[in-house]
Amino acid sequence: MTAPRSVVVEQPRGTAVLRLRGQEVARYVWQPEVPLGSSPRPYLHPVRTFAGAAVTDAAPDSHPHQFGISVAAPDVDGHNFWGGRTFIAGHGPAWLDNHGTQAHQRWLRRTDTELAHTLLWTGAHHTPLLREERSISCWPVTGTAWALAVRTELTNALDRPLPVRSPAAHGRVGAGYGGVFWRGPALAGTARVFSAAGADVPAVHGSAAAWVAVTGDAWTMLFAPGDETTARDRWFVRARDYIGVCSSLTWDEPLVLAPGETIARRVVAVIADGALSTEAAAELVAAAGRAP
Repeated sequence: MTAPRSVVVEQPRGTAVLRLRGQEVARYVWQPEVPLGSSPRPYLHPVRTFAGAAVTDAAPDSHPHQFGISVAAPDVDGHNFWGGRTFIAGHGPAWLDNHGTQAHQRWLRRTDTELAHTLLWTGAHHTPLLREERSISCWPVTGTAWALAVRTELTNALDRPLPVRSPAAHGRVGAGYGGVFWRGPALAGTARVFSAAGADVPAVHGSAAAWVAVTGDAWTMLFAPGDETTARDRWFVRARDYIGVCSSLTWDEPLVLAPGETIARRVVAVIADGALSTEAAAELVAAAGRAP
């Protein structure tokens, strides 16, 4: 497809670029070319530190349905908006013909530092399930760190209750994922995970910690809730096989939306150069919280 005249080469149709201090820090793929089995949805990738280190991965061989930073849910009324296999109680993961799609509807705002648009979550049988208003914003925090906020507002599009479940709700212990999810890049070494609740994955996974940090080869990713509602959600954290952090919409109990009901969540990520100490991470989260 030929790009419109108003779109420059470095920002082709289907991709929006976020810039800070004249530098590209992230790309938002809002019209993705993703196989149906990976539950097509917009995502941020690559996301980079000010020094240029990539802190996201997309469609890796081991988990081709994971994309940078996205909003994903494994079970919305039985439809898979996470991608890949679906966990079935008493059976385990299985491939089903139940993958949904998140499609861009219209832009509300589009600048170098803020993106906002509406989306429609459509189930496997072309039934609209959720209407979403999503906003993404970024701002500098220090000379070596910047912040990225993702806010999602989801509305039940059905005239009946709509259940949202994680695999944990189906009996997969600890698999409480679904929500704003970050897939980290492949590392040469081992990632260090720590938080306000303690160090290492067991102390963080399943907690409602005030913030979560992951350090890589030359970078640190920090995640914090952006409002009081999100602060009550639990963190899904993984550092074995791959690194990933998810602010979970629901854990081991279904989240049921009444007809027309709307829920909102906001997650703030701080992208920093270098490996930070616990004290420095806490200070950076506080500094990011004082920004827009």
